[in-house]
Amino acid sequence: MSRIGKSPIKVPDGVEVSVSGGAIAVTGKNGSLNWRYHPAMAVHYDESSRTISVVRPNDLRPNRELHGLTRSLINNMVTGVTTPFERRLEIVGVGYNAGVAGKVLKLSVGYANTVELPIPDGVACEVPAPTQIIVRSADKQKAGQFAADIRSVRPPEPYKGKGVRYQGEYVRRKAGKAFASGGK
Repeated sequence: MSRIGKSPIKVPDGVEVSVSGGAIAVTGKNGSLNWRYHPAMAVHYDESSRTISVVRPNDLRPNRELHGLTRSLINNMVTGVTTPFERRLEIVGVGYNAGVAGKVLKLSVGYANTVELPIPDGVACEVPAPTQIIVRSADKQKAGQFAADIRSVRPPEPYKGKGVRYQGEYVRRKAGKAFASGGK
């Protein structure tokens, strides 16, 4: 039995859950999320104990794989509507900066033009300092994907470390070109 899949999900107060027709809807103070789970899995919500449980039909390999995955995705939904997921990025480089104008993130990271990225629905983007970006969303996948899109505009390079990186990301540095000493 999957150790992750068999543990029930506790639903905190202020979160509404509805399961019907192969789909689950979770609503909380930070928004609502809907997801259609795999038909082989059975999801049950017990209103009296406020827990969600995921049950698999048998021990075939595909069902064992889906069991823990389904439970983790539903747990991320419940967590996201109570406290949004957050990804922090930092910009390293002289003259590199970011700004938000409406629903567009503007990045000035060494190209001739400013790169403009539209902020997806359900994602909030904040720039507390010109070299810091905070991406928040109730949907963990959306927050992570938008942060990855921002990072892909100018990934950190290994020689000077300039570029957009996740906060706390270690960038492995390479030595520059070694000059030969003068001849004899």
